[in-house]
Amino acid sequence: MANLSGPDAGQIQVVIGPNPPDRLDKALALEVPEEAALSRSRLMKMIAAGEVLRDGRPVAAKDRVAEGDVLTLILSEPEEVEARPEAIPLVVVYEDDDLIVIDKPVGMVVHPAPGSPTGTLVNALLAHCAGSLSGIGGEKRPGIVHRIDKDTSGLLVAAKSDRAHHGLAAQFEAHSVIRRYLALVHGTPSATDPRLRGLQGVSFEQGGILKIATHLDRHRSDRQRQAVTFHGGRHAITRARVLEDYGVASLLECWLETGRTHQIRVHMAYAGHGLLGDQTYGGKRKVAAKVLGAAAAEAAAHFTRQALHAATLGFVHPVTGKELAFEAGLPEDMAHLLDALRQGEAP
Repeated sequence: MANLSGPDAGQIQVVIGPNPPDRLDKALALEVPEEAALSRSRLMKMIAAGEVLRDGRPVAAKDRVAEGDVLTLILSEPEEVEARPEAIPLVVVYEDDDLIVIDKPVGMVVHPAPGSPTGTLVNALLAHCAGSLSGIGGEKRPGIVHRIDKDTSGLLVAAKSDRAHHGLAAQFEAHSVIRRYLALVHGTPSATDPRLRGLQGVSFEQGGILKIATHLDRHRSDRQRQAVTFHGGRHAITRARVLEDYGVASLLECWLETGRTHQIRVHMAYAGHGLLGDQTYGGKRKVAAKVLGAAAAEAAAHFTRQALHAATLGFVHPVTGKELAFEAGLPEDMAHLLDALRQGEAP
């Protein structure tokens, strides 16, 4: 069993236990103490940088180790990342030393990218959390363990420490995080619909809950889009239940068993119930004025982003072990659309 020791705050020592794997990198990943909060990818970077020593000499990942070997890990100061802090207002739902929960507004990108180098959630968190980031993967940055599309609003959790990052990532990988979305869609999914019942990957569970189980992969002709497939890609499962039925549209509660890019948007479009306002997957379908009236039809026509909101987020705090649950109300634009649909009446 490994031991954590060493008076130097910038170093830790790991003692290799009995029957270690042949390769040093595997043995180190197995034996490094949990409280050190060092992922295997971080350890590999440290080995490559010459920051893992045996008898004062740098080791290589393929080196062999034996029981009792003592490895010294040099913990360099976290480096600043290329993204720069920006004083962007944030709606903070919860925050402590290890994590922060944000109600992300519509239009905000989570990660800096060539098309969105500034104004992102990461830029905002770097400014908001200045001085309280203990380092994620050796860098002073927030640990993003899941994402929300630019034009989707709602709850998102980010880690402020390595130990929180590892714990949150493990929960997302195990699909134990509770994520529920509110979505306004065209039409109303129904267990009595023979078209839906005959659609591959679609079924209904007890209580009329719609289940969509397919694979998702990049679209063949448009690499910015995702597409349903049953060969290749990544497994994806979405469930949804109808909360309110307006005839030509409905309010759904959706939840994810997996978390793939654009998952709810792609799955609902595949089921024939694309999200209102979705410019990528929603097609040109419109809310008919003759059914809900001109006001509702106009509100829907002027809603030009996917009507999707991450309303509920629940997880176990990765450090304290406390169960946490958060809810976020609808943003103004989606609340206005919902009110218009509720008040719509056939002329």
